[in-house]
Amino acid sequence: MVDVTTRTRVQQAALVVAAVFALVGVLGFIPGITTDYDQMTFAGHESGAMLLGIFMVSILHNIVHLLFGVVGFLAARTAAGARAFLIGGGAIYLVLWLYGLVIDKMSSANFVPLNSADDWLHFVLGLGMIGLGVALGKRAAVR
Repeated sequence: MVDVTTRTRVQQAALVVAAVFALVGVLGFIPGITTDYDQMTFAGHESGAMLLGIFMVSILHNIVHLLFGVVGFLAARTAAGARAFLIGGGAIYLVLWLYGLVIDKMSSANFVPLNSADDWLHFVLGLGMIGLGVALGKRAAVR
């Protein structure tokens, strides 16, 4: 078992981010928290389910959030892994933001699915994760 006091700040940040992703993945499967739950599909823009009534979700979308959380938990075991998770994951979310901006939301290219709220959340997540990884990762490297 890892002693909590030995975790660096970048590891702690990665654990928080991972926990949020895992929680969002679980919440996406809970009717009521996810509106129009009965309209959820495995994937694609046809899914009518909305997490918190705002963000489009599908079974695939929820599974991706759960897996991203698991990756974060595993990566946070080391400072280098935590930094890589935050910066690499942030870069992935910036790519998803750009992808969401350029695809036709009603096409089969929107397989996750994404809406405008998802797009801008991905932008904020991308910048935030990269910022945490860079700022806190430098401090871990100095130790």
